Amino acid sequence: MSRLKHDVVDSQRLYAQWEQIQLKKLLQYLDVDAVFDIGANQGQYAEMLRRGGYQGHIFSFEPNPHDAAVLRQRSARDDKWIISELAISNQDGVAQFNVMKSSQFSSLSTPSHEDVNLFVKLNAISETIEVETERLEKTLRRLQSEYGFVRPFLKMDTQGYDVNIFKGSANIVQEFVGLQSELAIAKLYADSVDFREALTVYESHGFTLSALVPNNAGHFPRLVEVDCIMIRSDLVPAK
Repeated sequence: MSRLKHDVVDSQRLYAQWEQIQLKKLLQYLDVDAVFDIGANQGQYAEMLRRGGYQGHIFSFEPNPHDAAVLRQRSARDDKWIISELAISNQDGVAQFNVMKSSQFSSLSTPSHEDVNLFVKLNAISETIEVETERLEKTLRRLQSEYGFVRPFLKMDTQGYDVNIFKGSANIVQEFVGLQSELAIAKLYADSVDFREALTVYESHGFTLSALVPNNAGHFPRLVEVDCIMIRSDLVPAK
């Protein structure tokens, strides 16, 4: 039993290390000075970036009040880690937000278990709350004016809503030098977009694939979701 547990832990660390190595190299290559951490949960992504040596601004957006409170506590000693209790969406205003039994699954989207039933208990609505929403374009302009960054990187992990956010501010996405987005191999939400369609959307707006990072640790041999890490096409070397 102990050997089996050790193997599982090692596989989870392997996935995380792969992502961290890729991001460390890419953020340095792109000279990123601000990361938009959309769907921050409790700060796992931001803390990974800091462990990898990234020292620029991180703007973490999390509409779940409980998780936002955890974020504020974890970022208290980091002047460049800014927390917003806000849902980045495809429209400004308010929306109904589904808080799931496991907070990492919380989303503006409704859970669906038609493709896979691995998360029936975890990806189930615990409560629905009203949250403030803001379009990415408005958020970018507001924070640019206040902090003066020029080479932002976009990370989205919004449980089925990434493409909606992207399309809702398609006219400004080229101002990001790169992006990271969660892709649905199996759809866990009613609003999920098939991974092939999502990649086509991102590519059609001028981004080129740099890496795919599987995040199915613990669900071998099934691949449920994968993250794409992309670079703005004009920043890719010709050869």
